[in-house]
Amino acid sequence: MKIAMIGSGYVGLVSGACFSEFGVEVVCVDKDSSKIELLNKGEIPIYEPGLDDIVSKNIKACRLTFTTNLKSAVLGADAIFIAVGTPSRRGDGHADLSFVFNAAKEIAAEIEHYTVIVTKSTVPVNTGDEIEKIVRTERPDADFDVVSNPEFLREGSAINDFMRPDRVVIGTTSDRAKDVMRNLYRPLFLIDTPMVFTSRRTAELIKYAANTFLATKITFINEIADLCEKVGADVQDVSRGIGLDGRIGNKFLHAGPGYGGSCFPKDTLALVRTAQDADSPISIVEAVVKANEERKIRMAEKIKLACGGNITGKTIAILGVTFKPNTDDMRDSPSLSIIPDLVKSGAFVKAYDPQGMNEAKELLQDVTWCSNAYDAIENTDALAILTEWNEFRALDLGKLRSIMKRPIMIDLRNIYNPNEMKIAGFEYFCIGR
Repeated sequence: MKIAMIGSGYVGLVSGACFSEFGVEVVCVDKDSSKIELLNKGEIPIYEPGLDDIVSKNIKACRLTFTTNLKSAVLGADAIFIAVGTPSRRGDGHADLSFVFNAAKEIAAEIEHYTVIVTKSTVPVNTGDEIEKIVRTERPDADFDVVSNPEFLREGSAINDFMRPDRVVIGTTSDRAKDVMRNLYRPLFLIDTPMVFTSRRTAELIKYAANTFLATKITFINEIADLCEKVGADVQDVSRGIGLDGRIGNKFLHAGPGYGGSCFPKDTLALVRTAQDADSPISIVEAVVKANEERKIRMAEKIKLACGGNITGKTIAILGVTFKPNTDDMRDSPSLSIIPDLVKSGAFVKAYDPQGMNEAKELLQDVTWCSNAYDAIENTDALAILTEWNEFRALDLGKLRSIMKRPIMIDLRNIYNPNEMKIAGFEYFCIGR
């Protein structure tokens, strides 16, 4: 089989590479010629563990190629995936579908035989209907079906999520389209992966509902953490106690500075707008969006209070600026709110992140970027951990004490034990404990 992947960003690149690993001939398309040039050399423009090996392997096997030429990419393709960005539209929070609709018009001009057009991008309900209208208008003679096939890839573990997913969701009522999708995902059928065949609109909503529910779990446990601090309880024990309930589960119950990344912030907001437009507002999700934005600012205040309330002229070390470990993604990271707040309050900020600094330098001004964790911590008045990279989990506490002006740690990811930190001579502040 042959497929074309329109968009070679995070979703398109990971999905295309993994399909090629299944033995499918994949052509990834992108308008960014510099990105395509890098990819054809086997150089990966994003950080995702294991992705470079899969891309390199399948380029050598001639199953994976990259181009800026959409016409050549879709020639002979059984399916064409739309995997372009759908960022929040400036001003109203709706998903910006301009890239999706432009891709649909370009695809319409090139298809020559029966083709399945698959929406991989995260899109609101009815987007598939609009894509179908666009293609029908542009090419009344075209033989095609539009399918919704949302992705559920977690940054940092995307390869495993594609190869061994919890489920695959396919939204279509066309038997021909179902056959094409079954053939594409045949390796997953062989390992008994649950396949959810449903309507296109339902599939589109499943994606938003899933991300919003996970964002709600994060926000819930963050607010429980605040309550724990007030009443003298331990949020980690609370998380474990409720997470052992099979109806709840233990994932996404880790207190922290708020959710970020490429999905949760924009998807929760887009679902709110979709629900409002349908005259069926979702007050729970509206509260989640509001609480998450407020939490980032409260975390900056927590750092200030740990330093005595006034941080003017003080130097604060920040470890981790990406929204989560094992990615270089800075989109909607809590650090983008916390660090500017500290700088505005008069602090000098030194920071280090294992993968995110190149992108962060463009987004965060007035920050001294360091080559390693200890360089960032040296001669500082306090240390704040914003992202739980593994290399931050076993810092030499004795060394930290010797190189810091004052041994203050604000651990916004709860990766250290309060009693051990006290014994080590630190003023230790954490979340919900």
